[in-house]
Amino acid sequence: MKISIKSTVSLLMAGTLFWSCRDGSNAQADQPTSPRPNIIYILADDLGYAEVGAYGQEKIETPNIDALASSGMLFTQHYSSAPVCAPARYMLLTGKHAGHAYIRSNSEWKERGDVWNYRAMAKDSTLEGQGPMPKSTVTLAHRLKDAGYVTGMVGKWGLGAPHTHSIPNTMGFDFFFGFNCQRQAHTYYPLHLYKNKERVHLSNDTIAPNTRLPEGADPNDPASYSNYTLTDYAPDLMFRELGNFISDNGQKPFFLYWATPIPHVALQAPKRWVDYYIEKFGEEEPYLGERGYFPHKNPHAAYAAMVSYLDENIGKLVRQLKDEGIYENTLIVFTSDNGPSYAGGADPSFFESAKPFEGSWGRGKGYLYEGGIRVPMIAAWPNKIPAGTKSDLVSAHYDMVATFAEVAGYPLPKDTDGISLLPTLLADGEQRQHGFMYWEFPSYGGQVALRIGNWKVLRRNLINDEPETLEVYDLENDPREQHNVAAQHPEIVQKAAEIFERERETPELAHFKIPAIENGLIPENKD
Repeated sequence: MKISIKSTVSLLMAGTLFWSCRDGSNAQADQPTSPRPNIIYILADDLGYAEVGAYGQEKIETPNIDALASSGMLFTQHYSSAPVCAPARYMLLTGKHAGHAYIRSNSEWKERGDVWNYRAMAKDSTLEGQGPMPKSTVTLAHRLKDAGYVTGMVGKWGLGAPHTHSIPNTMGFDFFFGFNCQRQAHTYYPLHLYKNKERVHLSNDTIAPNTRLPEGADPNDPASYSNYTLTDYAPDLMFRELGNFISDNGQKPFFLYWATPIPHVALQAPKRWVDYYIEKFGEEEPYLGERGYFPHKNPHAAYAAMVSYLDENIGKLVRQLKDEGIYENTLIVFTSDNGPSYAGGADPSFFESAKPFEGSWGRGKGYLYEGGIRVPMIAAWPNKIPAGTKSDLVSAHYDMVATFAEVAGYPLPKDTDGISLLPTLLADGEQRQHGFMYWEFPSYGGQVALRIGNWKVLRRNLINDEPETLEVYDLENDPREQHNVAAQHPEIVQKAAEIFERERETPELAHFKIPAIENGLIPENKD
């Protein structure tokens, strides 16, 4: 039976609810009489566009994620808001694109001291965490909490530090378990995690990220790698807490943000999965740690094992929802924070991780090419989202604030850059389209990109000594961005410059500024 958007919204809402004026709005909405849907948003970490079977992966097995796609809708043109962790997460939670974002890159807040020293952080919690969001920030979790949802987060935060105003429990989440600091998440066997505001100490030894093989160790001997598999595997602990949150709150509308650190390196996975892929792939050249994180005797097997372990847990999550009788009333969204990594033993070429795009150094994580920002996105909601469907709607993380406003019934914020995807999800009604997509990234040389229709305009090397670039690609005919047609399309360049000038706000934080473009996207064509 086809369900219209108007019917769905009217079913969700009846009665009256006065909403929080946190963003200056005194809008009113109706109180639902039928159960509002639970919302589970799963954000993988560094998972490439083609690292699950539903998107064409041929080496890594992901039957549960593929089943999720078969039961719902697969998006072919969904984007991260940024090519690395922290800004992508900030824009997801605030509904802002990079031209309006407070956080535009990773911000390790180095002014505090030796923040990259793992042992120092373990002793001094004031060295943990990233630069905080402003205290006035209104997140997606705030909005859902004000709408009557119980809000939980499990996984990696990366948007503030302990002892600041910018931790999950003060940014809208009733419950948090996981890594506060994304640097601490560079090992899956950390010394501690956080449960709400307190450290939970684990039974792991102090093996700091980037610890190489012991001197004289045989890289072909599995025993040489014993230091990198310890006792308490953080993803196991996080998944247990995730299940408890659902069990405790299954009779209420809940929002669960599962920001899993997988498959971000280091290469650390359950032995049973590593052994499975060793048998499948055969022996391989060891990774000795030359690109950071930890060595591994079987790096391809370990990486595949991490993804399949995540897939296994997604299957367990779906089973729990069914067992508890709440699956039918739960919207599940699965995606990734950015494109695939090339560091720490990850091998995007071997797995064709961003296929059909390029995902290696210079084209994957950290870069505004399609391989760095085009990500998988699957949405499943039984009897609402048509099963086995695909959408080529151009969309992004920052659309979730507007989308969940229609799903959950909170007022659409005036300052969001996103659009609601609900018409597409329900396959009914008129879908708004983005007039453009905006990215700005003051790292990896300094980059800006705009997508206008099927045109992609990209500038790179804006804060380094390399020659600045001006690149235009026709994504319809050149999705791999191999043929720069900037010289043939000055009208697209001009349109991009006009959008950029209109949309961009100067960053509040000095270290996010890109001086070369403060006066416009195209100050001078030097190419």
